[in-house]
Amino acid sequence: MKRHQAATIILFLTITLLMAGCASGPVVERKAVDTTIDLSGRWNDADSRMVSEEMIKDCLNRPWLQKFKIKHGGEPTVIVGRVKNRSHEHINVQTFVKDLERALINSGQVQFVASKGERSGIREERKDMAKHATDETMKGPGQEIGADFMLIGVINTIRDDIGKKAVMYYQTNLELINLASNIKVWIGEKKIKKLIKKKNVKW
Repeated sequence: MKRHQAATIILFLTITLLMAGCASGPVVERKAVDTTIDLSGRWNDADSRMVSEEMIKDCLNRPWLQKFKIKHGGEPTVIVGRVKNRSHEHINVQTFVKDLERALINSGQVQFVASKGERSGIREERKDMAKHATDETMKGPGQEIGADFMLIGVINTIRDDIGKKAVMYYQTNLELINLASNIKVWIGEKKIKKLIKKKNVKW
């Protein structure tokens, strides 16, 4: 085999390998959004969904709700306040808050008002309506419904590890507070414990 032919073959093989390397990428497999997938053992979407649904179910099955309906003849109005992340890891608290809001609204047992940030945007829209909307469709100020109760909470973690094993313990505490009297009408707690085993791990 001549030298230039060998060089051509080597060049061809090199290009082929480079193209194969560039073509290779991540393998993606679609899963149902309610599928539980634990890769790192840390707080994830499944934890957020499960904790919010179970805690709101417990909250709405307690005496405060029926007492309010009997006294006032209607459903209470609820707002979700601040949920603090006091864990040692990053947790997307806003996603958890939205899960709480969804569980409350979908229960059909309470009314739900917009958050402080959302209300600011809505009020700006009403100001714009005052300038541009017709009198029949314009929504004026002073018609907002105030919340009767605020839901607040905190997420804590405890980590215990040795060697290649670790136990992750999550504790979520929520409290429902009467905004008129500051009385706590419900306190809920949900715990999650995970055993994590890895070949090579840094905690």
